[in-house]
Amino acid sequence: MESLGSVLGYREMQVPFNLISEVEGTKKLVVFLPGAAYTVQSPAFHYSQYIFLEKGFDVLQVNYLYNDQVYDEFTKEELSEAIKYDVKTVLEEVLKDTSYETFYFVAKSLGTIAMTSIVNEDLFKDAHIVWLTPLLQLDDVFSAMVESENRGLCIIGDNDRCYIEDRFNQLKDKSTIMASMLPNVNHRLEYDHSTLESIDVLKNVIKDIQEFVV
Repeated sequence: MESLGSVLGYREMQVPFNLISEVEGTKKLVVFLPGAAYTVQSPAFHYSQYIFLEKGFDVLQVNYLYNDQVYDEFTKEELSEAIKYDVKTVLEEVLKDTSYETFYFVAKSLGTIAMTSIVNEDLFKDAHIVWLTPLLQLDDVFSAMVESENRGLCIIGDNDRCYIEDRFNQLKDKSTIMASMLPNVNHRLEYDHSTLESIDVLKNVIKDIQEFVV
């Protein structure tokens, strides 16, 4: 069963979401927070969702539209505030009449900004977090990852503009985060100009996420 909805987010702009449920009464929810241009239909998210559905999770897709022209006037700081506000508003709407006990978040790129506030909420103190291509150049994202005690999986390539070796190594030293660096892989979790090898990367990413889900 799919339930489409939307909330009034930052500056009262519409933020669509989709809740997919295949197991009645499940206590498990996974929240997908995509990137600006990497939507929930993109490969890593598309197949990850099937992993969670197979394991009896409800799947919440937050379909914000930050590549829309209306956001062009936003500063980076305001866009960060919008992301945090919008995701928080969607979660409040979806969770107000539910009783989930287990939470996972799968956040990619821009979506990792929202996690900087989510990890501080009591409701999500035991949430499991998949950080796909996190924005390591942003101090608040990096600090949230370093300071959080949430069990996490971090996947990023060293050909990603957001990859910072020193910061990645600090994450790798954390006992609560499994950090994986993919050589020569870019921000889309692909190789440049190498389609078949990129499919192998996708397969390994999905396998890592499958093994992360307990």
